[in-house]
Amino acid sequence: MSKLSIEEIEHRIRTVPDFPKPGVSFKDITPLIEDGISLHSAVDAMAEAVEHFDYDRVLSAEARGFVFGTALSYRSRKGLILARKRGKLPRKTISAAYELEYGTDVLEAHADSIPPGTRVLVTDDLLATGGTARAMCQLVENAGGTVAGVAFLIELSFLKGRERLKPYPVVSLISYDDPEN
Repeated sequence: MSKLSIEEIEHRIRTVPDFPKPGVSFKDITPLIEDGISLHSAVDAMAEAVEHFDYDRVLSAEARGFVFGTALSYRSRKGLILARKRGKLPRKTISAAYELEYGTDVLEAHADSIPPGTRVLVTDDLLATGGTARAMCQLVENAGGTVAGVAFLIELSFLKGRERLKPYPVVSLISYDDPEN
């Protein structure tokens, strides 16, 4: 099986104009994940980008983040922690709120998923404003863990989400600098 370059992976991402509302250019990763070679290449590239991080577990948010979180967890042979919307997990949880365009939402993880001292790689498919990723980092720290790094397939750099993630080390494979593309 051949390995795709970052540019070839990027070409598998479809931009959908005016979704979910006018003026937004949605980055659709489904063409990438529907193609085995593209998905494999993207996961391999993300794994290479985070191999210098020292971590014990991977934390990712539903739903698209689970695609890459699960794959990175599998490749690194590290456990996976699920961050879900409020009320979706069956055991005792910890939570962190984050801002949305019109209000707030909450992410939760099982309280026993992040033992004190655990080094966690936070990952998601896309970094936009940084709210979801910041909430995941707060989950880790509220549990007594340490954020080892934060990784994304895509970064919308014009939204400056990376700024909200300081001082954590952040990696992304593909960056879009222009809101029109």
